[in-house]
Amino acid sequence: MPMPMASATATPEVDAFDVWAALRIERLRVLLERALPQREPLEQAMHYAAALGGKRMRPLLVWATGEALDAEPGALDAAACAVELVHAYSLVHDDLPCMDDDVLRRGQPTAHVRFGQALALLAGDALQTRAFEVLTADEAMSGSVQARLCRLLAQAAGADGMAGGQAVDLASTGQMLDVDALGAMHRRKTGALLKASVLMGAACAPHAAADSVRQLGAYADAIGLAFQVVDDLLDASADTGTLGKTAGKDARQGKATYVTLLGAPAAGALAQRLRDDALRALDALAPALRARCDHLATLALRIVSRSH
Repeated sequence: MPMPMASATATPEVDAFDVWAALRIERLRVLLERALPQREPLEQAMHYAAALGGKRMRPLLVWATGEALDAEPGALDAAACAVELVHAYSLVHDDLPCMDDDVLRRGQPTAHVRFGQALALLAGDALQTRAFEVLTADEAMSGSVQARLCRLLAQAAGADGMAGGQAVDLASTGQMLDVDALGAMHRRKTGALLKASVLMGAACAPHAAADSVRQLGAYADAIGLAFQVVDDLLDASADTGTLGKTAGKDARQGKATYVTLLGAPAAGALAQRLRDDALRALDALAPALRARCDHLATLALRIVSRSH
């Protein structure tokens, strides 16, 4: 189903972006409700984990990229929903006592607190597999696009992506990583799914030029790491009520962060440099495409300036 477009009466720039983002977040709510019925306890846990809030940054990246490339709206809907389902699964598993051991997520009890560890573990498993059901449900989508989307999402979630990054994170708790090792870990744990969101949006436009996709990938590399740097800054400086999750947890668990390695001022400067790298990657696109990437530029700015 095509997405409704922002009102022509919206004020320029920030207001136009906010209208655009609100429309797509509402669209995502509809897609998640469709994908996550609540007929039994497992499904209720899945719905709780995925449908009850969040920044929705990854679906917005899918839509912003794909719309700039004139991608098929139905394919973008499927990709946006699937990437959020995988993100939700990762949060459920990350919060488990055997992982990061947290009791608060998005201002609510984490899934294992609400439903118990066993059901939360299964809900995470089922959210991940539901994502691939969503990607392959539309018979009107070409098989090659479906396969490309599935491959990008699987790579981002697996041993070379989030799962691998989480394994490194667990193994390095209590140890002092250097900045290069920390960056390599977070490009997998956090950056991989953010980058996949951009590349999945591009994959919904099979006609997109390879050079353009490479530049969009460079943009995604920069914002993926910037997102984590800002997370580290917020974990060290914001309160639990603002974050919607337990503040200061990284320091208490003895984890290396950009703040512990660099100090807050230098970590903030790094986030700004990464933001600028992302914007330069967009500037290097062909002028006609660059003119359609304002939402991607605004997302880079919002990732670095966010308060939670």
